[in-house]
Amino acid sequence: MSPKPFRCGSIALIGRPNVGKSTLLNALLGQKLSITSRKPQTTRHALRGVRTTGTAQLIFVDTPGFQTRHGSALNRAMNRAIRGSLDAVDVAALVVESGHFGAEDRSLLRLVPSGLPLVLVVNKIDASEPQALLPFLKAAAKEADFAEVIPVSARRRKGLDELTRALERYLPEQPAIYPEDSITDRSERFLASELIREKLFRMLGEELPYGACVEIEKFEERGQLRRIHASIVVEKEGHKAIIIGSRGAKLKQIATAARLDMEKLFGGKVYLETWVKVRRGWTEDEASVRRFGHG
Repeated sequence: MSPKPFRCGSIALIGRPNVGKSTLLNALLGQKLSITSRKPQTTRHALRGVRTTGTAQLIFVDTPGFQTRHGSALNRAMNRAIRGSLDAVDVAALVVESGHFGAEDRSLLRLVPSGLPLVLVVNKIDASEPQALLPFLKAAAKEADFAEVIPVSARRRKGLDELTRALERYLPEQPAIYPEDSITDRSERFLASELIREKLFRMLGEELPYGACVEIEKFEERGQLRRIHASIVVEKEGHKAIIIGSRGAKLKQIATAARLDMEKLFGGKVYLETWVKVRRGWTEDEASVRRFGHG
């Protein structure tokens, strides 16, 4: 028998907010790369995660959650990131939540270029009643000309091998693009800002102002030590007070949790200094949105 040809290509993970795209990416990679929280639209950037097997290299592109209800410059930039990702991949994977297929999911279907292989990934099957899952899968399969329909639970790591094998089938035959041990094409500077932003989302919950972002002002490497200076940018003075907390306790808690995650991801000690700045109306200003890395 001739050896199985090696395949390599990119797969866009698309879906409305909170369907679990980032959790799915982390589960597929076997380690945390994309930040997650219960707050919608935690993901703001298209993030590539690389998984290399014996027969393929899968380059996953985790995209922001697509939404049409808010028209700020920031939301327009995130929706553009989704469209841009779909124009430059080999496969699209629409991630939906088990039991839910609505108007926003159908809006995403209209963005998928004609001829691009489209796989439906039904996530959170562990939260569905078993007797309801099969009828939902049959109904969802009729929504578009899906190449495959794969039920998974990213949180419980169910169905991931089946999903990987299915996606491999639609990748082009070519050598790997990234080294075998790569997990992303993003810099440590970018990953540091994302980890701080994740702690904001997780530790402040509903209190967190939507217009909060993180800017890395200095990133220095000296051997195994990284010195990072980061500013958390908000739109109002009141938001600044929420993040800092009483006597700076909340900001210290956020920074400590982010630093520990950075040390685990980077494999070395991290000195992290954070502070909070106010830039009024940045989410409505196209130039500011671009400055903070949103397409």
